[in-house]
Amino acid sequence: MSSMPLCAAHHPMPDFNGDAIAQYMRTDFITLPDHLSVNGAREYFVSQLTTDDIPGQVFVVAGKALRGVLSIKRLLQEKDTSLNINHLTDSCLFHVKPDDERAQVVAELAEREVDLVAVVERGELVGCLMEKEIAHLQEDDVTEDVQLQGATLPLEKPYLEISPWTLWKKRSVWLLLLFVAEAYTSSVLQHFEEALESAIALAFFIPLLIGTGGNSGTQITSTLVRSMALGEVRLRDMGRVIRKEVSTSLLIALTLGLAGCLRAWMMGIGMEITLIVSLTLVCITLWSAVVSSVIPMVLKRIGIDPAVVSAPFIATLIDGTGLIIYFKIAQHFLGLN
Repeated sequence: MSSMPLCAAHHPMPDFNGDAIAQYMRTDFITLPDHLSVNGAREYFVSQLTTDDIPGQVFVVAGKALRGVLSIKRLLQEKDTSLNINHLTDSCLFHVKPDDERAQVVAELAEREVDLVAVVERGELVGCLMEKEIAHLQEDDVTEDVQLQGATLPLEKPYLEISPWTLWKKRSVWLLLLFVAEAYTSSVLQHFEEALESAIALAFFIPLLIGTGGNSGTQITSTLVRSMALGEVRLRDMGRVIRKEVSTSLLIALTLGLAGCLRAWMMGIGMEITLIVSLTLVCITLWSAVVSSVIPMVLKRIGIDPAVVSAPFIATLIDGTGLIIYFKIAQHFLGLN
């Protein structure tokens, strides 16, 4: 027996934005009037079937008002055929509104195991989400998060149907913003020019250090944003998230610090520069953990989709701040002002 209701009648659907549940819901479905007896409901249900695919549940309504959902198995097994179907109806039904945002509904669905969702507006049943529609909106939500984290605006069509001109418009906005943000990295290098001239070996490790910080931040952000989308992490968990990521990053930082020592030794760099590089790796990794944990939570708090904290954005932010950390540590150990 299928768990998806078959559909019988169409209802007009108003215009909503592309992320609204109304764009996903089905508007044709079987409903049973709540005044029917078990026997009457069986006869009415059979009369509404149009295919061999028998649904597992149907909605019970009073006029257009939703009263609950009824299991067809329970309806067929009930021995008292004169019993009103209200006695068999489950009124504790999870439902959404047509204008609810996809991300919000996906997060709520992650906490429930349902294959049928009623779409209700002002108490009236206007649509439903079945297994196919639920899978579709979950897929779209994941796709949008991946595209945002790749520093591109979401695509409304399949990739192969998108023209180069459209891809340019989707990507260029983010790339220009990142270009401007990245420009301050060169300003940092210019500001610490004296330190670079005093110890040219410091320049050898710049790509290594900023790359490590960006990579570490990207790992954390990708994991955290997805967990938030699934409803596994909420704003009230910020303290736990920071403690967990800082603890993890401390272990990673020590590992990378030792790796930095080994790398500097292999390059024949002096002990002073080796110490600077190793300490910087530890500091940048810890700093990246804090930034990558806090920013998505803060954006969520002010109503911005945390998925916009893309991997390139985090990497760009850590690049500049990581260089400042590096040169400040170098100035301290090398006795520079």
